[in-house]
Amino acid sequence: MAAQRPKFADLRIITRDRLVDILESVPEMKDLVLDPQLMKPLDHFTGASFLKEHGVNKIFKLEGDRLDAVCDKRIYLLRPELLPTKFVADHVNNDKKSGKRRSYKIVYVPKKLHICEMILEQEGVYGDVSLDEFQLEFIPLDEDILTLELPSFLKDYVLEGDQTPLSFVARALATLQQLYGAIPVVYGLGNCAKMVGELVRNILDEEGEYKPIDGPDIGSLVLIDRGVDFVTPMCSQVTYAGVVDDTFGIKSGVVEFGPEVTGKDKTTKMLLNDQDKVFCDIRDRHFSNVFGYLSQKTKEVQSGYDKRQHLSTVSDMRQYVSDELRGLRQQHTGLTIHIGACEFVLKTKTKENFERRLRAEHDLLELIEDKEDVDYIEDCIIKRANPYKTLQLLCLFSLTRGGVEPKLCQTLRHRFLQSFGHEYMLTFSALKQLGLFTELEPQRKGMFKILNKRLNLIPKDADKIDLKNPKQMAYVFSGAYTPISCKLVEQVLLSGMPTFEEMSRLLGVASFSSRMTPSARSHTSMNDAGSKCTLVMFLGGCTFSEISAIRLLSNRLGYRIIVAATAILNGTRLLESISTPKES
Repeated sequence: MAAQRPKFADLRIITRDRLVDILESVPEMKDLVLDPQLMKPLDHFTGASFLKEHGVNKIFKLEGDRLDAVCDKRIYLLRPELLPTKFVADHVNNDKKSGKRRSYKIVYVPKKLHICEMILEQEGVYGDVSLDEFQLEFIPLDEDILTLELPSFLKDYVLEGDQTPLSFVARALATLQQLYGAIPVVYGLGNCAKMVGELVRNILDEEGEYKPIDGPDIGSLVLIDRGVDFVTPMCSQVTYAGVVDDTFGIKSGVVEFGPEVTGKDKTTKMLLNDQDKVFCDIRDRHFSNVFGYLSQKTKEVQSGYDKRQHLSTVSDMRQYVSDELRGLRQQHTGLTIHIGACEFVLKTKTKENFERRLRAEHDLLELIEDKEDVDYIEDCIIKRANPYKTLQLLCLFSLTRGGVEPKLCQTLRHRFLQSFGHEYMLTFSALKQLGLFTELEPQRKGMFKILNKRLNLIPKDADKIDLKNPKQMAYVFSGAYTPISCKLVEQVLLSGMPTFEEMSRLLGVASFSSRMTPSARSHTSMNDAGSKCTLVMFLGGCTFSEISAIRLLSNRLGYRIIVAATAILNGTRLLESISTPKES
């Protein structure tokens, strides 16, 4: 039985309907003020014309400055955080001082928190506003990618001990099951995964199992904490999607290319998903094979244009215009942009001596003790290379060795703070708390080596891995390393819970399993026909490299695997998210 494909259009419809209810709860014309964090996510569900149809006069970005809006009614859409709430309170107080009377509705996404109400009370505006909630849950970025767009998940949950994001995730997973049926098999690895798994089970116990007419579309759910694999996001990405993300930054599936790529004075925003046929063909390719492919594709498009020279009748010309020309133009535009992006990446990587960085990363992954690699890291610090990319190297050094020898650890930290500024002291505190950059710990020493041996993370013949037509997931890091997270997914799909139980003991984290149907209990793995659609949920974010590796795994095993995450991240965004000081 072939795995069914969940129709993620349903998610868009539900979210759009929820937004309509919010907008229509304030009759007549109103202004809409959006938290900058929500602008790109909302673009997946709405547009300016849609908002105008439902009474929105103008759309503003939420900032601390005075807001010059004309409508007597205003809706604020924001994350439940202190700083945005303070901005709203300032707007209301400014209006009060100037004698303007308006009605204000603050809509928190996805949930209002008591701390935000306290801020409104302290600022003296609680009685001037009405409060509501908007459940913005999974956003389909592609046919097989879902994101909750919660980039601060790690900081909120791990560093600040706030468990609210866990309820956001659990509620979103429950909504997914309302649409596609209760997921009968759930496995989790990590303390966060265990808590989310239990929360989802409690929701299902309260609301009852969801039973769609045609049976479940998703046969199994795998929950994985980012904390069980911090190594992967610290590695430089070399698939096309990963390289574009590392170089330009992809936010909510959208990348902004500047004049250095477009060759024009203006920037271009592109939505990168399966609708972009060129991107769809190259997103998972190793970057070394992208240029050649684009060149070949360009010749094919030119041949398509040349066909019109040989059309002899009006009927042939009409058919050519209606069937081929539009597609050729779209491909031509896409090819131009992606070739420009490749050229810019190559110039940047050459300037940064990217090959030297990769060699250092591969040595660290292979546990080669080379003083030249430590010298290279120190050189990056002295030359003040990108601070977060330099921190990635420090973290990779520490993670693969179970920590850094105390004297060297102190030296590297001291030199980094001298070079980049002592404001990074809080960052190092966060890194230590997460176990990303620490002094050598006896209980962690050799852990990566044990993981490598158990999961076969480092291929013995990296040079023999085919990067053009890959068969092994290690291709996403040039054959040098297979992401731990992806190996764990592979193992649990093939062997079931024993894999996670073993990893739980090895890593010292919790594990979780739940089977909701008696017939499922007899299976030790998830490779039966009814379970061939699997949802893999990364709690704390996942990278484009992992997505590419899982797509390869999906094809190899004959599964349909959907990747879901609290956010799509890379090393820089992960480190930035935990470096941001808490608003007060």
